[in-house]
Amino acid sequence: MYKIAVIPGDGTGPEVIREGQKVLEAVSQKYNFKYETKIFDFGAERYLKTGKVLENEDIEELKKYSAIYLGAVGHPKVKPGILEAGLLLKLRFSFDQYINLRPVKLYNADFCPLKGKKPEDVDFVVVRENSEGLYRGMGEFKDKGTKDEVAIQISYNTRKGVERCIRYAFEYCRKRNKKKKLTLCGKTNVLTFAWDLWERTFNEVAKEYPDITTDYAHVDATTMWFVKNPEWFDMIVTDNMFGDIITDLGAMIQGGMGIAAGGNINPAGVSMFEPIGGSAPKYTGKNVINPLAAICALGMLLENLGEVKAGQAVEDAVIKVVTKKLKSLAAGKMGYSTTEVGDLVVEYLK
Repeated sequence: MYKIAVIPGDGTGPEVIREGQKVLEAVSQKYNFKYETKIFDFGAERYLKTGKVLENEDIEELKKYSAIYLGAVGHPKVKPGILEAGLLLKLRFSFDQYINLRPVKLYNADFCPLKGKKPEDVDFVVVRENSEGLYRGMGEFKDKGTKDEVAIQISYNTRKGVERCIRYAFEYCRKRNKKKKLTLCGKTNVLTFAWDLWERTFNEVAKEYPDITTDYAHVDATTMWFVKNPEWFDMIVTDNMFGDIITDLGAMIQGGMGIAAGGNINPAGVSMFEPIGGSAPKYTGKNVINPLAAICALGMLLENLGEVKAGQAVEDAVIKVVTKKLKSLAAGKMGYSTTEVGDLVVEYLK
C-alpha cells in the first residue's frame, strides 16, 4: 500500500494533477498495486486566507507518506518568492531531496524546435544538485537602500553535498546503460572556488566507475550544444543554479513545458515529483492546459516507488498520445481538452 501525498497547488495545478490521478487509478488496476492519496491544500489560497505556507506540523504529517505528487505553485496575488521559498524550497530542504532529476526526451520530432533533430538525438538526463549552491539562501545586504549598497549571495557547496550528487549521477548513468557517458557542467574558469571542489570531486569519484566515460563542459557551452548537438549528451551533472537554467532549455528542445517532468529525490526518504512548468494562471479553469508533464511526473513517481513496469507503461502511453493524437503540446492548441488528453493516456494504458 503506497501512501501518496497530493499537493494540487495553484492555477492549473489542480487540473493537471486530476488527470494524473486518473492515470494512477488505471495503471494501479493494470499492475495490481494498491495506494491511497490525501489532498493537501498548501499553496496560494491557503496563504491568502491564513498567512501560512508550510508549517512544521505539516512537514511531520508528510513524513508519513511514500511520495509527494505536486502540481504547481504561484499566484498573481502572492509576491514572488513567498511560495517558492516557503513551500518548494522548504519541502526540498526538509526532506533532504538533494537530487533534482530531469529526463530530457523528445517523443515526437514534429514538436522539436531544432531543425532535423529526431527522438534519438534528444535523449539525456540532467542530475541537478538540489540542496546547496546559490539556492541555499545565504547572503546579506550592506548599506541597504543607499548608493553604496552591496548585495552578497553565497554559493554554498560542501564536499558531502557535491559528492553524493555526483555519485548518484554515476550510479544512474550505469543503471541507464545507454551511452554510459557523464558530463560535468560547470564554470571552472571563473567560479574557481566552488567549481574547483566540483571538478576535483568528480574526477576522484570517476575512478570508481571505469565503465563510465566522463567529460566536462562550461555551462555556456552546454547551452550552445543543447541547441546544436544535443545528441552528444547522455547524462549531465551540475549544481543547483546551472541545473535550473539548463533544464528549462532542455524542456524546450524536448517539445516544451507541457511535456517536461522532474523529480526531487531523496534516495533514502520521501521524494517529490512535479511538472516543471508553472501554474499558468491565465489558463485556469479553461480545460486547455497540457497535463502530460504531470502524467510523466506520475510515471517517475511510480518508478521511484519500485513500480518500474507501471512507470514505463505510463510513459509508453504518453508517447502514443504525443505521436498519434496531438497537434501541438501547447495549451489550447493540442486538439483536445485537458481531460480528453488524460482520457487518451488511460485508453492507451488499457
